[in-house]
Amino acid sequence: MTGEEDKKQHFDASGASAVDDKTATAILRRKKKDNALVVDDATNDDNSVITMSSNTMELLQLFRGDTVLVKGKKRKDTVLIVLADDDMPDGVARVNRCVRNNLRVRLGDIVTVHPCPDIKYANRISVLPIADTVEGINGSLFDLYLKPYFVEAYRPVRKGDLFTVRGGMRQVEFKVVEVDPEEIAIVAQDTIIHCEGEPINREDEENSLNEVGYDDIGGCKKQMAQIRELVELPLDIHNYSNRLVLSHQRVF
Repeated sequence: MTGEEDKKQHFDASGASAVDDKTATAILRRKKKDNALVVDDATNDDNSVITMSSNTMELLQLFRGDTVLVKGKKRKDTVLIVLADDDMPDGVARVNRCVRNNLRVRLGDIVTVHPCPDIKYANRISVLPIADTVEGINGSLFDLYLKPYFVEAYRPVRKGDLFTVRGGMRQVEFKVVEVDPEEIAIVAQDTIIHCEGEPINREDEENSLNEVGYDDIGGCKKQMAQIRELVELPLDIHNYSNRLVLSHQRVF
């Protein structure tokens, strides 16, 4: 290729001049925050637990047994209890498959962890089983599965989450369909647990799990950056203008 050809200005399909890919997608490359952790598989298969190193906990000002709000993809979040494991690397969060499904994340994805100190005890919760996991079970789901799972465990729950319970040589999957008074709460000794109602069809639940969002779109980094710039830049300019006006008013 000649020097002349090297200097030629190229255009994309829209007619705009080409911009270096790194520059075009710079808005997507944000500085990694301390509370952004890489997802790893849990060694302790507990639906209510997120495990991280003591250094990570100290950095985030968390203590063993704290309740945290964990945010994943597609605007999904859940509440978990923090445990420490110094055999794991810093900047990593271990959660089991059930939690990963609730957050719509996979191993190697990023989640953000936020303290949740004001979470309340639930007055009552309603849960329903997934139909194909209770076929052939004749006993009480509450006595066989839910009571042993929740008793004296003080587990945090989030409306819409799925959780699995093992018991009686079977594994049953439940969905939290209602939480009172708020969508996130802790199941305490006085919490009333309702489990009456028709089981939920697996197909209906998988349809909601497979909803397509921004995170499913691949190969469109430059376009996504342009969309984000169109949305965020005017907001930033508006906020900056407001600061200038307020500053001007203070002067006089």
